[in-house]
Amino acid sequence: MTKFIFDNLDDELFRTYAFWSAILVVKMLAITQWTSEMRGRKQAFHSIEDTSYKSATLQPKFDDPDVERVRRAHRNDLENILPFFLVAFLYLLTGPNPTIAANLIRVAALARICHSVVYAVYVLPQPARFLSFAAMLLANGYMAASCVFYYCF
Repeated sequence: MTKFIFDNLDDELFRTYAFWSAILVVKMLAITQWTSEMRGRKQAFHSIEDTSYKSATLQPKFDDPDVERVRRAHRNDLENILPFFLVAFLYLLTGPNPTIAANLIRVAALARICHSVVYAVYVLPQPARFLSFAAMLLANGYMAASCVFYYCF
């Protein structure tokens, strides 16, 4: 009988991954909306088309600190959440300990939610943002290293 790579995939663990991945997608969509709302509130639009929609005299503005903070939080999400989707899925295919894997997924997702909150919504001084960033980085790093060892050795 042929063994398929998806034979190692635990159904309950995949449900945990799918749930938290969907939560992160919703969070990224919320940050996108938050950026749009912040632009409108601060009248800090990047394109002439957007400014002319509001007022014929309004000029594009690229340096509003509040808008840029939310944009940086969104960009940071893209740099960290998208790799999480891939590495966590590959990690699930290695047949990991379900408790460890589920907790890594939860920690990574909750860390990203905390990161966005302390970076863009309720700005807190460091090390709040660093700790939430590091938590996801460590979870992703552990899963990636586990994949390398599983698939290469």
